[in-house]
Amino acid sequence: MTNENRRLDLALICGVLGLFILPWFHIRSGFFGGEWVLDFLSKERYWPGFFQLFLGKLQLLPVFVLVGAAGYLRLKAKPGRRGKTIAMIGALGLFWMVLEGLSIGLRGWNWSVLEAMFGQVDGQPAFGAGAVLLALTFTTFISFGLAEKGALKGDAIVLTAVSLLILLVATFVFYPILSMFAGAFQDFRGNFSTDGVARNIVDPQIWSLGCLAGKSCGIAWRTLFLALATAAGSTLLGLAFALIVTRTQMPFRKGLRILSILPIITPPFVIGLSLTLMLGRTGFVTEAIEAATGLELGRWIYGLPGIWIAQMLSFTPISFLVLVGVVEGISPSLEEASQTMRSGRWRTFRKVSLPLMAPGLANAFLIGFIESMADFGNPMVLGGNGGVLSTEIFFAVVGAQSDPSRAAVLAIILLGFTLSAFFAQRMWLGKRNFATVTGKGDGGRYAKLPKRISIPVGTIVALWSLFTVAVYGLILFGGFVKVWGLDHSVTLAHYITAFSISFENGFAFTGVAWNSFWTTMWIALAAAPLTAAVGILSAWLIVRQDFPGKSAFEFGLMMSFAIPGTVIGISYILAFNLPPLQMTGTALILIFCFVFRNMPVGVRGGVAAMSQLDRNLDEASLTLGANSARTLKKVILPLLRPAIQAALVYSFVRAITSISAVIFLVSAKYNMATAYVVGLVENGEYGVAIAYSSVLIFVMVTVILIFQLLVGERKLRRPETTQKSPAQGKLKEAAA
Repeated sequence: MTNENRRLDLALICGVLGLFILPWFHIRSGFFGGEWVLDFLSKERYWPGFFQLFLGKLQLLPVFVLVGAAGYLRLKAKPGRRGKTIAMIGALGLFWMVLEGLSIGLRGWNWSVLEAMFGQVDGQPAFGAGAVLLALTFTTFISFGLAEKGALKGDAIVLTAVSLLILLVATFVFYPILSMFAGAFQDFRGNFSTDGVARNIVDPQIWSLGCLAGKSCGIAWRTLFLALATAAGSTLLGLAFALIVTRTQMPFRKGLRILSILPIITPPFVIGLSLTLMLGRTGFVTEAIEAATGLELGRWIYGLPGIWIAQMLSFTPISFLVLVGVVEGISPSLEEASQTMRSGRWRTFRKVSLPLMAPGLANAFLIGFIESMADFGNPMVLGGNGGVLSTEIFFAVVGAQSDPSRAAVLAIILLGFTLSAFFAQRMWLGKRNFATVTGKGDGGRYAKLPKRISIPVGTIVALWSLFTVAVYGLILFGGFVKVWGLDHSVTLAHYITAFSISFENGFAFTGVAWNSFWTTMWIALAAAPLTAAVGILSAWLIVRQDFPGKSAFEFGLMMSFAIPGTVIGISYILAFNLPPLQMTGTALILIFCFVFRNMPVGVRGGVAAMSQLDRNLDEASLTLGANSARTLKKVILPLLRPAIQAALVYSFVRAITSISAVIFLVSAKYNMATAYVVGLVENGEYGVAIAYSSVLIFVMVTVILIFQLLVGERKLRRPETTQKSPAQGKLKEAAA
């Protein structure tokens, strides 16, 4: 039996399972709970698609016809002649499922024009496990058919990966955003209208250039200036930390890895509150400066300066995580060669090392820019009267006067800024080659930093580290005092309230925070590996594969990162509260939100790291007989450990600390930590909130260390006891 037939047989088995075994419609109590199995025979709602067809759901008939046609081709047609038809069957199947899913809702037709044309029909619930599996089956039909036709040299693995990622991005990125934008062009009766968009697009509060005349700037320009400042500052600080960790013998440099990632594992309001107590109008640092100098600093922390400091604390760790792998990936032999040719350390760094860091620097700047644009928590706490696009979108959606048209216009402006940065980065990097990791052994040692770099960089890192320690010292201090900022009597009451345990009537978690804590942990642990897998796979396709529409594919992957969390949360509610996909109030909507919200970090980190891997590694593995999947697993992934670790760490901690999107998606059953902490703050329980945040910080640091142990370190230099390089060993292992 040929590989083509085996692949098609597997797809057909999945199609039969989706049509004849699994429930076609959504299970309210949850499919994975398994409770529906006991009522499978008694409740028609739980029946598979085959039986739903006989209950009057005639819209499912084309699905059966198409799967049957694919089965007929499997039996009667040879692999070389059926590829185009199989791909067409998959495309038609997906098109029909989307069409009938969007057209027919719980009460019949979703649009009155369809009811006028075809008459009334029975409504249908949202798609269930059977329908989802069949949609995936049709997607594999497309990729397998194109592979049989010879597309991408017949590599079904690459085609399937591209097809599935396109389906997922379309479902969980573009569909929710389009659902929200569709509401912008409707009046309060649901009729199409452009009045709201036309009114808001020319609003002077958005585009005013009053800052040129000493007045307040518009929201758009204020947000752009903040994003540029944050991106530049976080990239430089991230590079400074990466250089100190990898290129110096500075004491405690290994501890900087932990210290540098502390800000990213903290709920946003905690950093803002700590900065307020330190640098606010009555902050102890402010009072000390005023007492020493006589200057009145006032409320300077509230506005762009305060937001910028908070964002630098929050986003410098992301730059560090992206850049540390890039700095480590530079071949020491290149630096040794430069010094052998009588170049000094400064010239070697400026002419050799720094240019090879270009992909990492560009990606760190892009991530910092987009993160600043999409940040909600820090501007919400420290924004004062100077709002930014993300907070204005939030108030346009949930404010006293809801204006979805204004929210859509602001989101489009924000998207325009982020896409401009994306294309500027692409133009700067161009098609230059930055590969430094090849199949040859590398026994060199990294060049030390020249003094003109190590001294100022070390000073900056030391000062920033002290500032970070002070901020987090205040946070930890706040959990052990009665009233932070007023009554500093030492107490453990806040921790006892949040995380008490009872042994009176058996072991029981009696603290008020335990339920949200365990929910947050398992959802974050479920989302982290999925996010890393999708991100690294996408990076591999972008860097290593050539296929039509690759630029559009990369653009689609970055789209979710360019949209503010508030918009993501609202759009998910609008898209997934009704058929064809209904997930509100479930854990799945949180997991999918985290995966596709945080995936771009894994993509950009993977792209930066993979740009340093020579393509000859892939070609050698394929020449030795390994297929694409084995080459990815045995050759590429072991050399991408820093990028994988960055994706795991970032996705895990963001799943715990994210607030802007989560606050719209949590439910009574699935309440995340940040939403619970916000509730504590709103009730004035600052001590319990800080105690909860402190425990979260400790847990996240522990899990990050576990991730580091599981992923391991990437070793690029030749061991002293052997002459074989790790890359050569990976090639032989892949071909074995």
